[in-house]
This record gives sequence, C-alpha cells and structure tokens, in this order.
Amino acid sequence: MTVCRTSADKDNDDTIEECLVRLGRGDREAAEPLYTLAAPSVYGYALSILKNRHDAEDVLHDCFIAVMSAAGSYNGQGKPLAWMLTVARNLALDRLRKGSRCAEMPEEGYDAVDPGMSLEDRVTVNACLTELSDEEREIVLLHAVSGFRHREIAAFLDLPLPTVLSKYRRALNKLRRML
Repeated sequence: MTVCRTSADKDNDDTIEECLVRLGRGDREAAEPLYTLAAPSVYGYALSILKNRHDAEDVLHDCFIAVMSAAGSYNGQGKPLAWMLTVARNLALDRLRKGSRCAEMPEEGYDAVDPGMSLEDRVTVNACLTELSDEEREIVLLHAVSGFRHREIAAFLDLPLPTVLSKYRRALNKLRRML
C-alpha cells in the first residue's frame, strides 16, 4: 500500500521557484501552476497545526495571497516550498494565538495523504495520523508528504537533527503497529 506521495522533488522545486519569479514580475498566470503544485503540502501542513479543516483552508487561502503579494521579495535561496510553508506556519500559529475555532479534527481526519489511494486506505491512514502527537504528525507530513529531508525539517522546526530522526522513527513505529 502506498501511503503518501512526494511532492517536493527537484522538478517541482524548480517549477515552484519559476512560478514565484513569474509572480514577482507580475505574471498572474503563474498562480495556477503554483497552487496546483504547492497547495496539497501547504494545506496538509496547516491542517497538522490547526486540526481544523476550515481553519486550514483559510490559512491556505491567506498563504497564497501573502505569497502572491510577496513573490517579488522571494530571494531564491533554499527550497521555495519551505518558504511557503514558513508563511503558512506563521499564519497558522497566528490563528491559534488569536483563539480561532479549535474544534477537534472530524473523524475523516487529514487530507494530506495521496488522493489516489482507495477510500479504505485513506480512512485507515488518516485515522492513524490522528493518533500521532502534533510534533510527530508534523514531522511525518513534512517528510513523507512534502518530501523534505530530515535535516531540512530540523532547520525548519528549529529542532536538533537527532530529535527529528528519533521522533520520525517513533512515529513510523506507531503507524506500523496501528496498520
């Protein structure tokens, strides 16, 4: 069973960066391919923080508005998706601080897994993801769904690499036991 897809490979990074450069020059046509490539990762990441579909959708929307507005200031160093996820993370944390809806995740869980999976597999994986701690889920989604390396996740979350590796391994062991 394929659990998730990788969306942050080199080709996607190049395409996302190209879209950001085009947006920075005022080419609004670049918004659609950027959204197609980055939205699943941004939404999944926001959902892992907020645990609320509506809030995650709002953050996705706000993130793309912010990215389109700031595309001209993107400096092209590092992964472009990491820059977008930083924007999404800041928006999600702001939303939590402001006391937005904090309803529990509905039973159907996360939509961060591969939409090509069978419904039964998606339900199973989503149920398992909800059993992970917030930090474990965040690390798993960043690595398995968004395709970031552990070293990049450690830098992004400001955690030591051994901590990220240990939490990832612990999360995978939990998932294996549940599956």
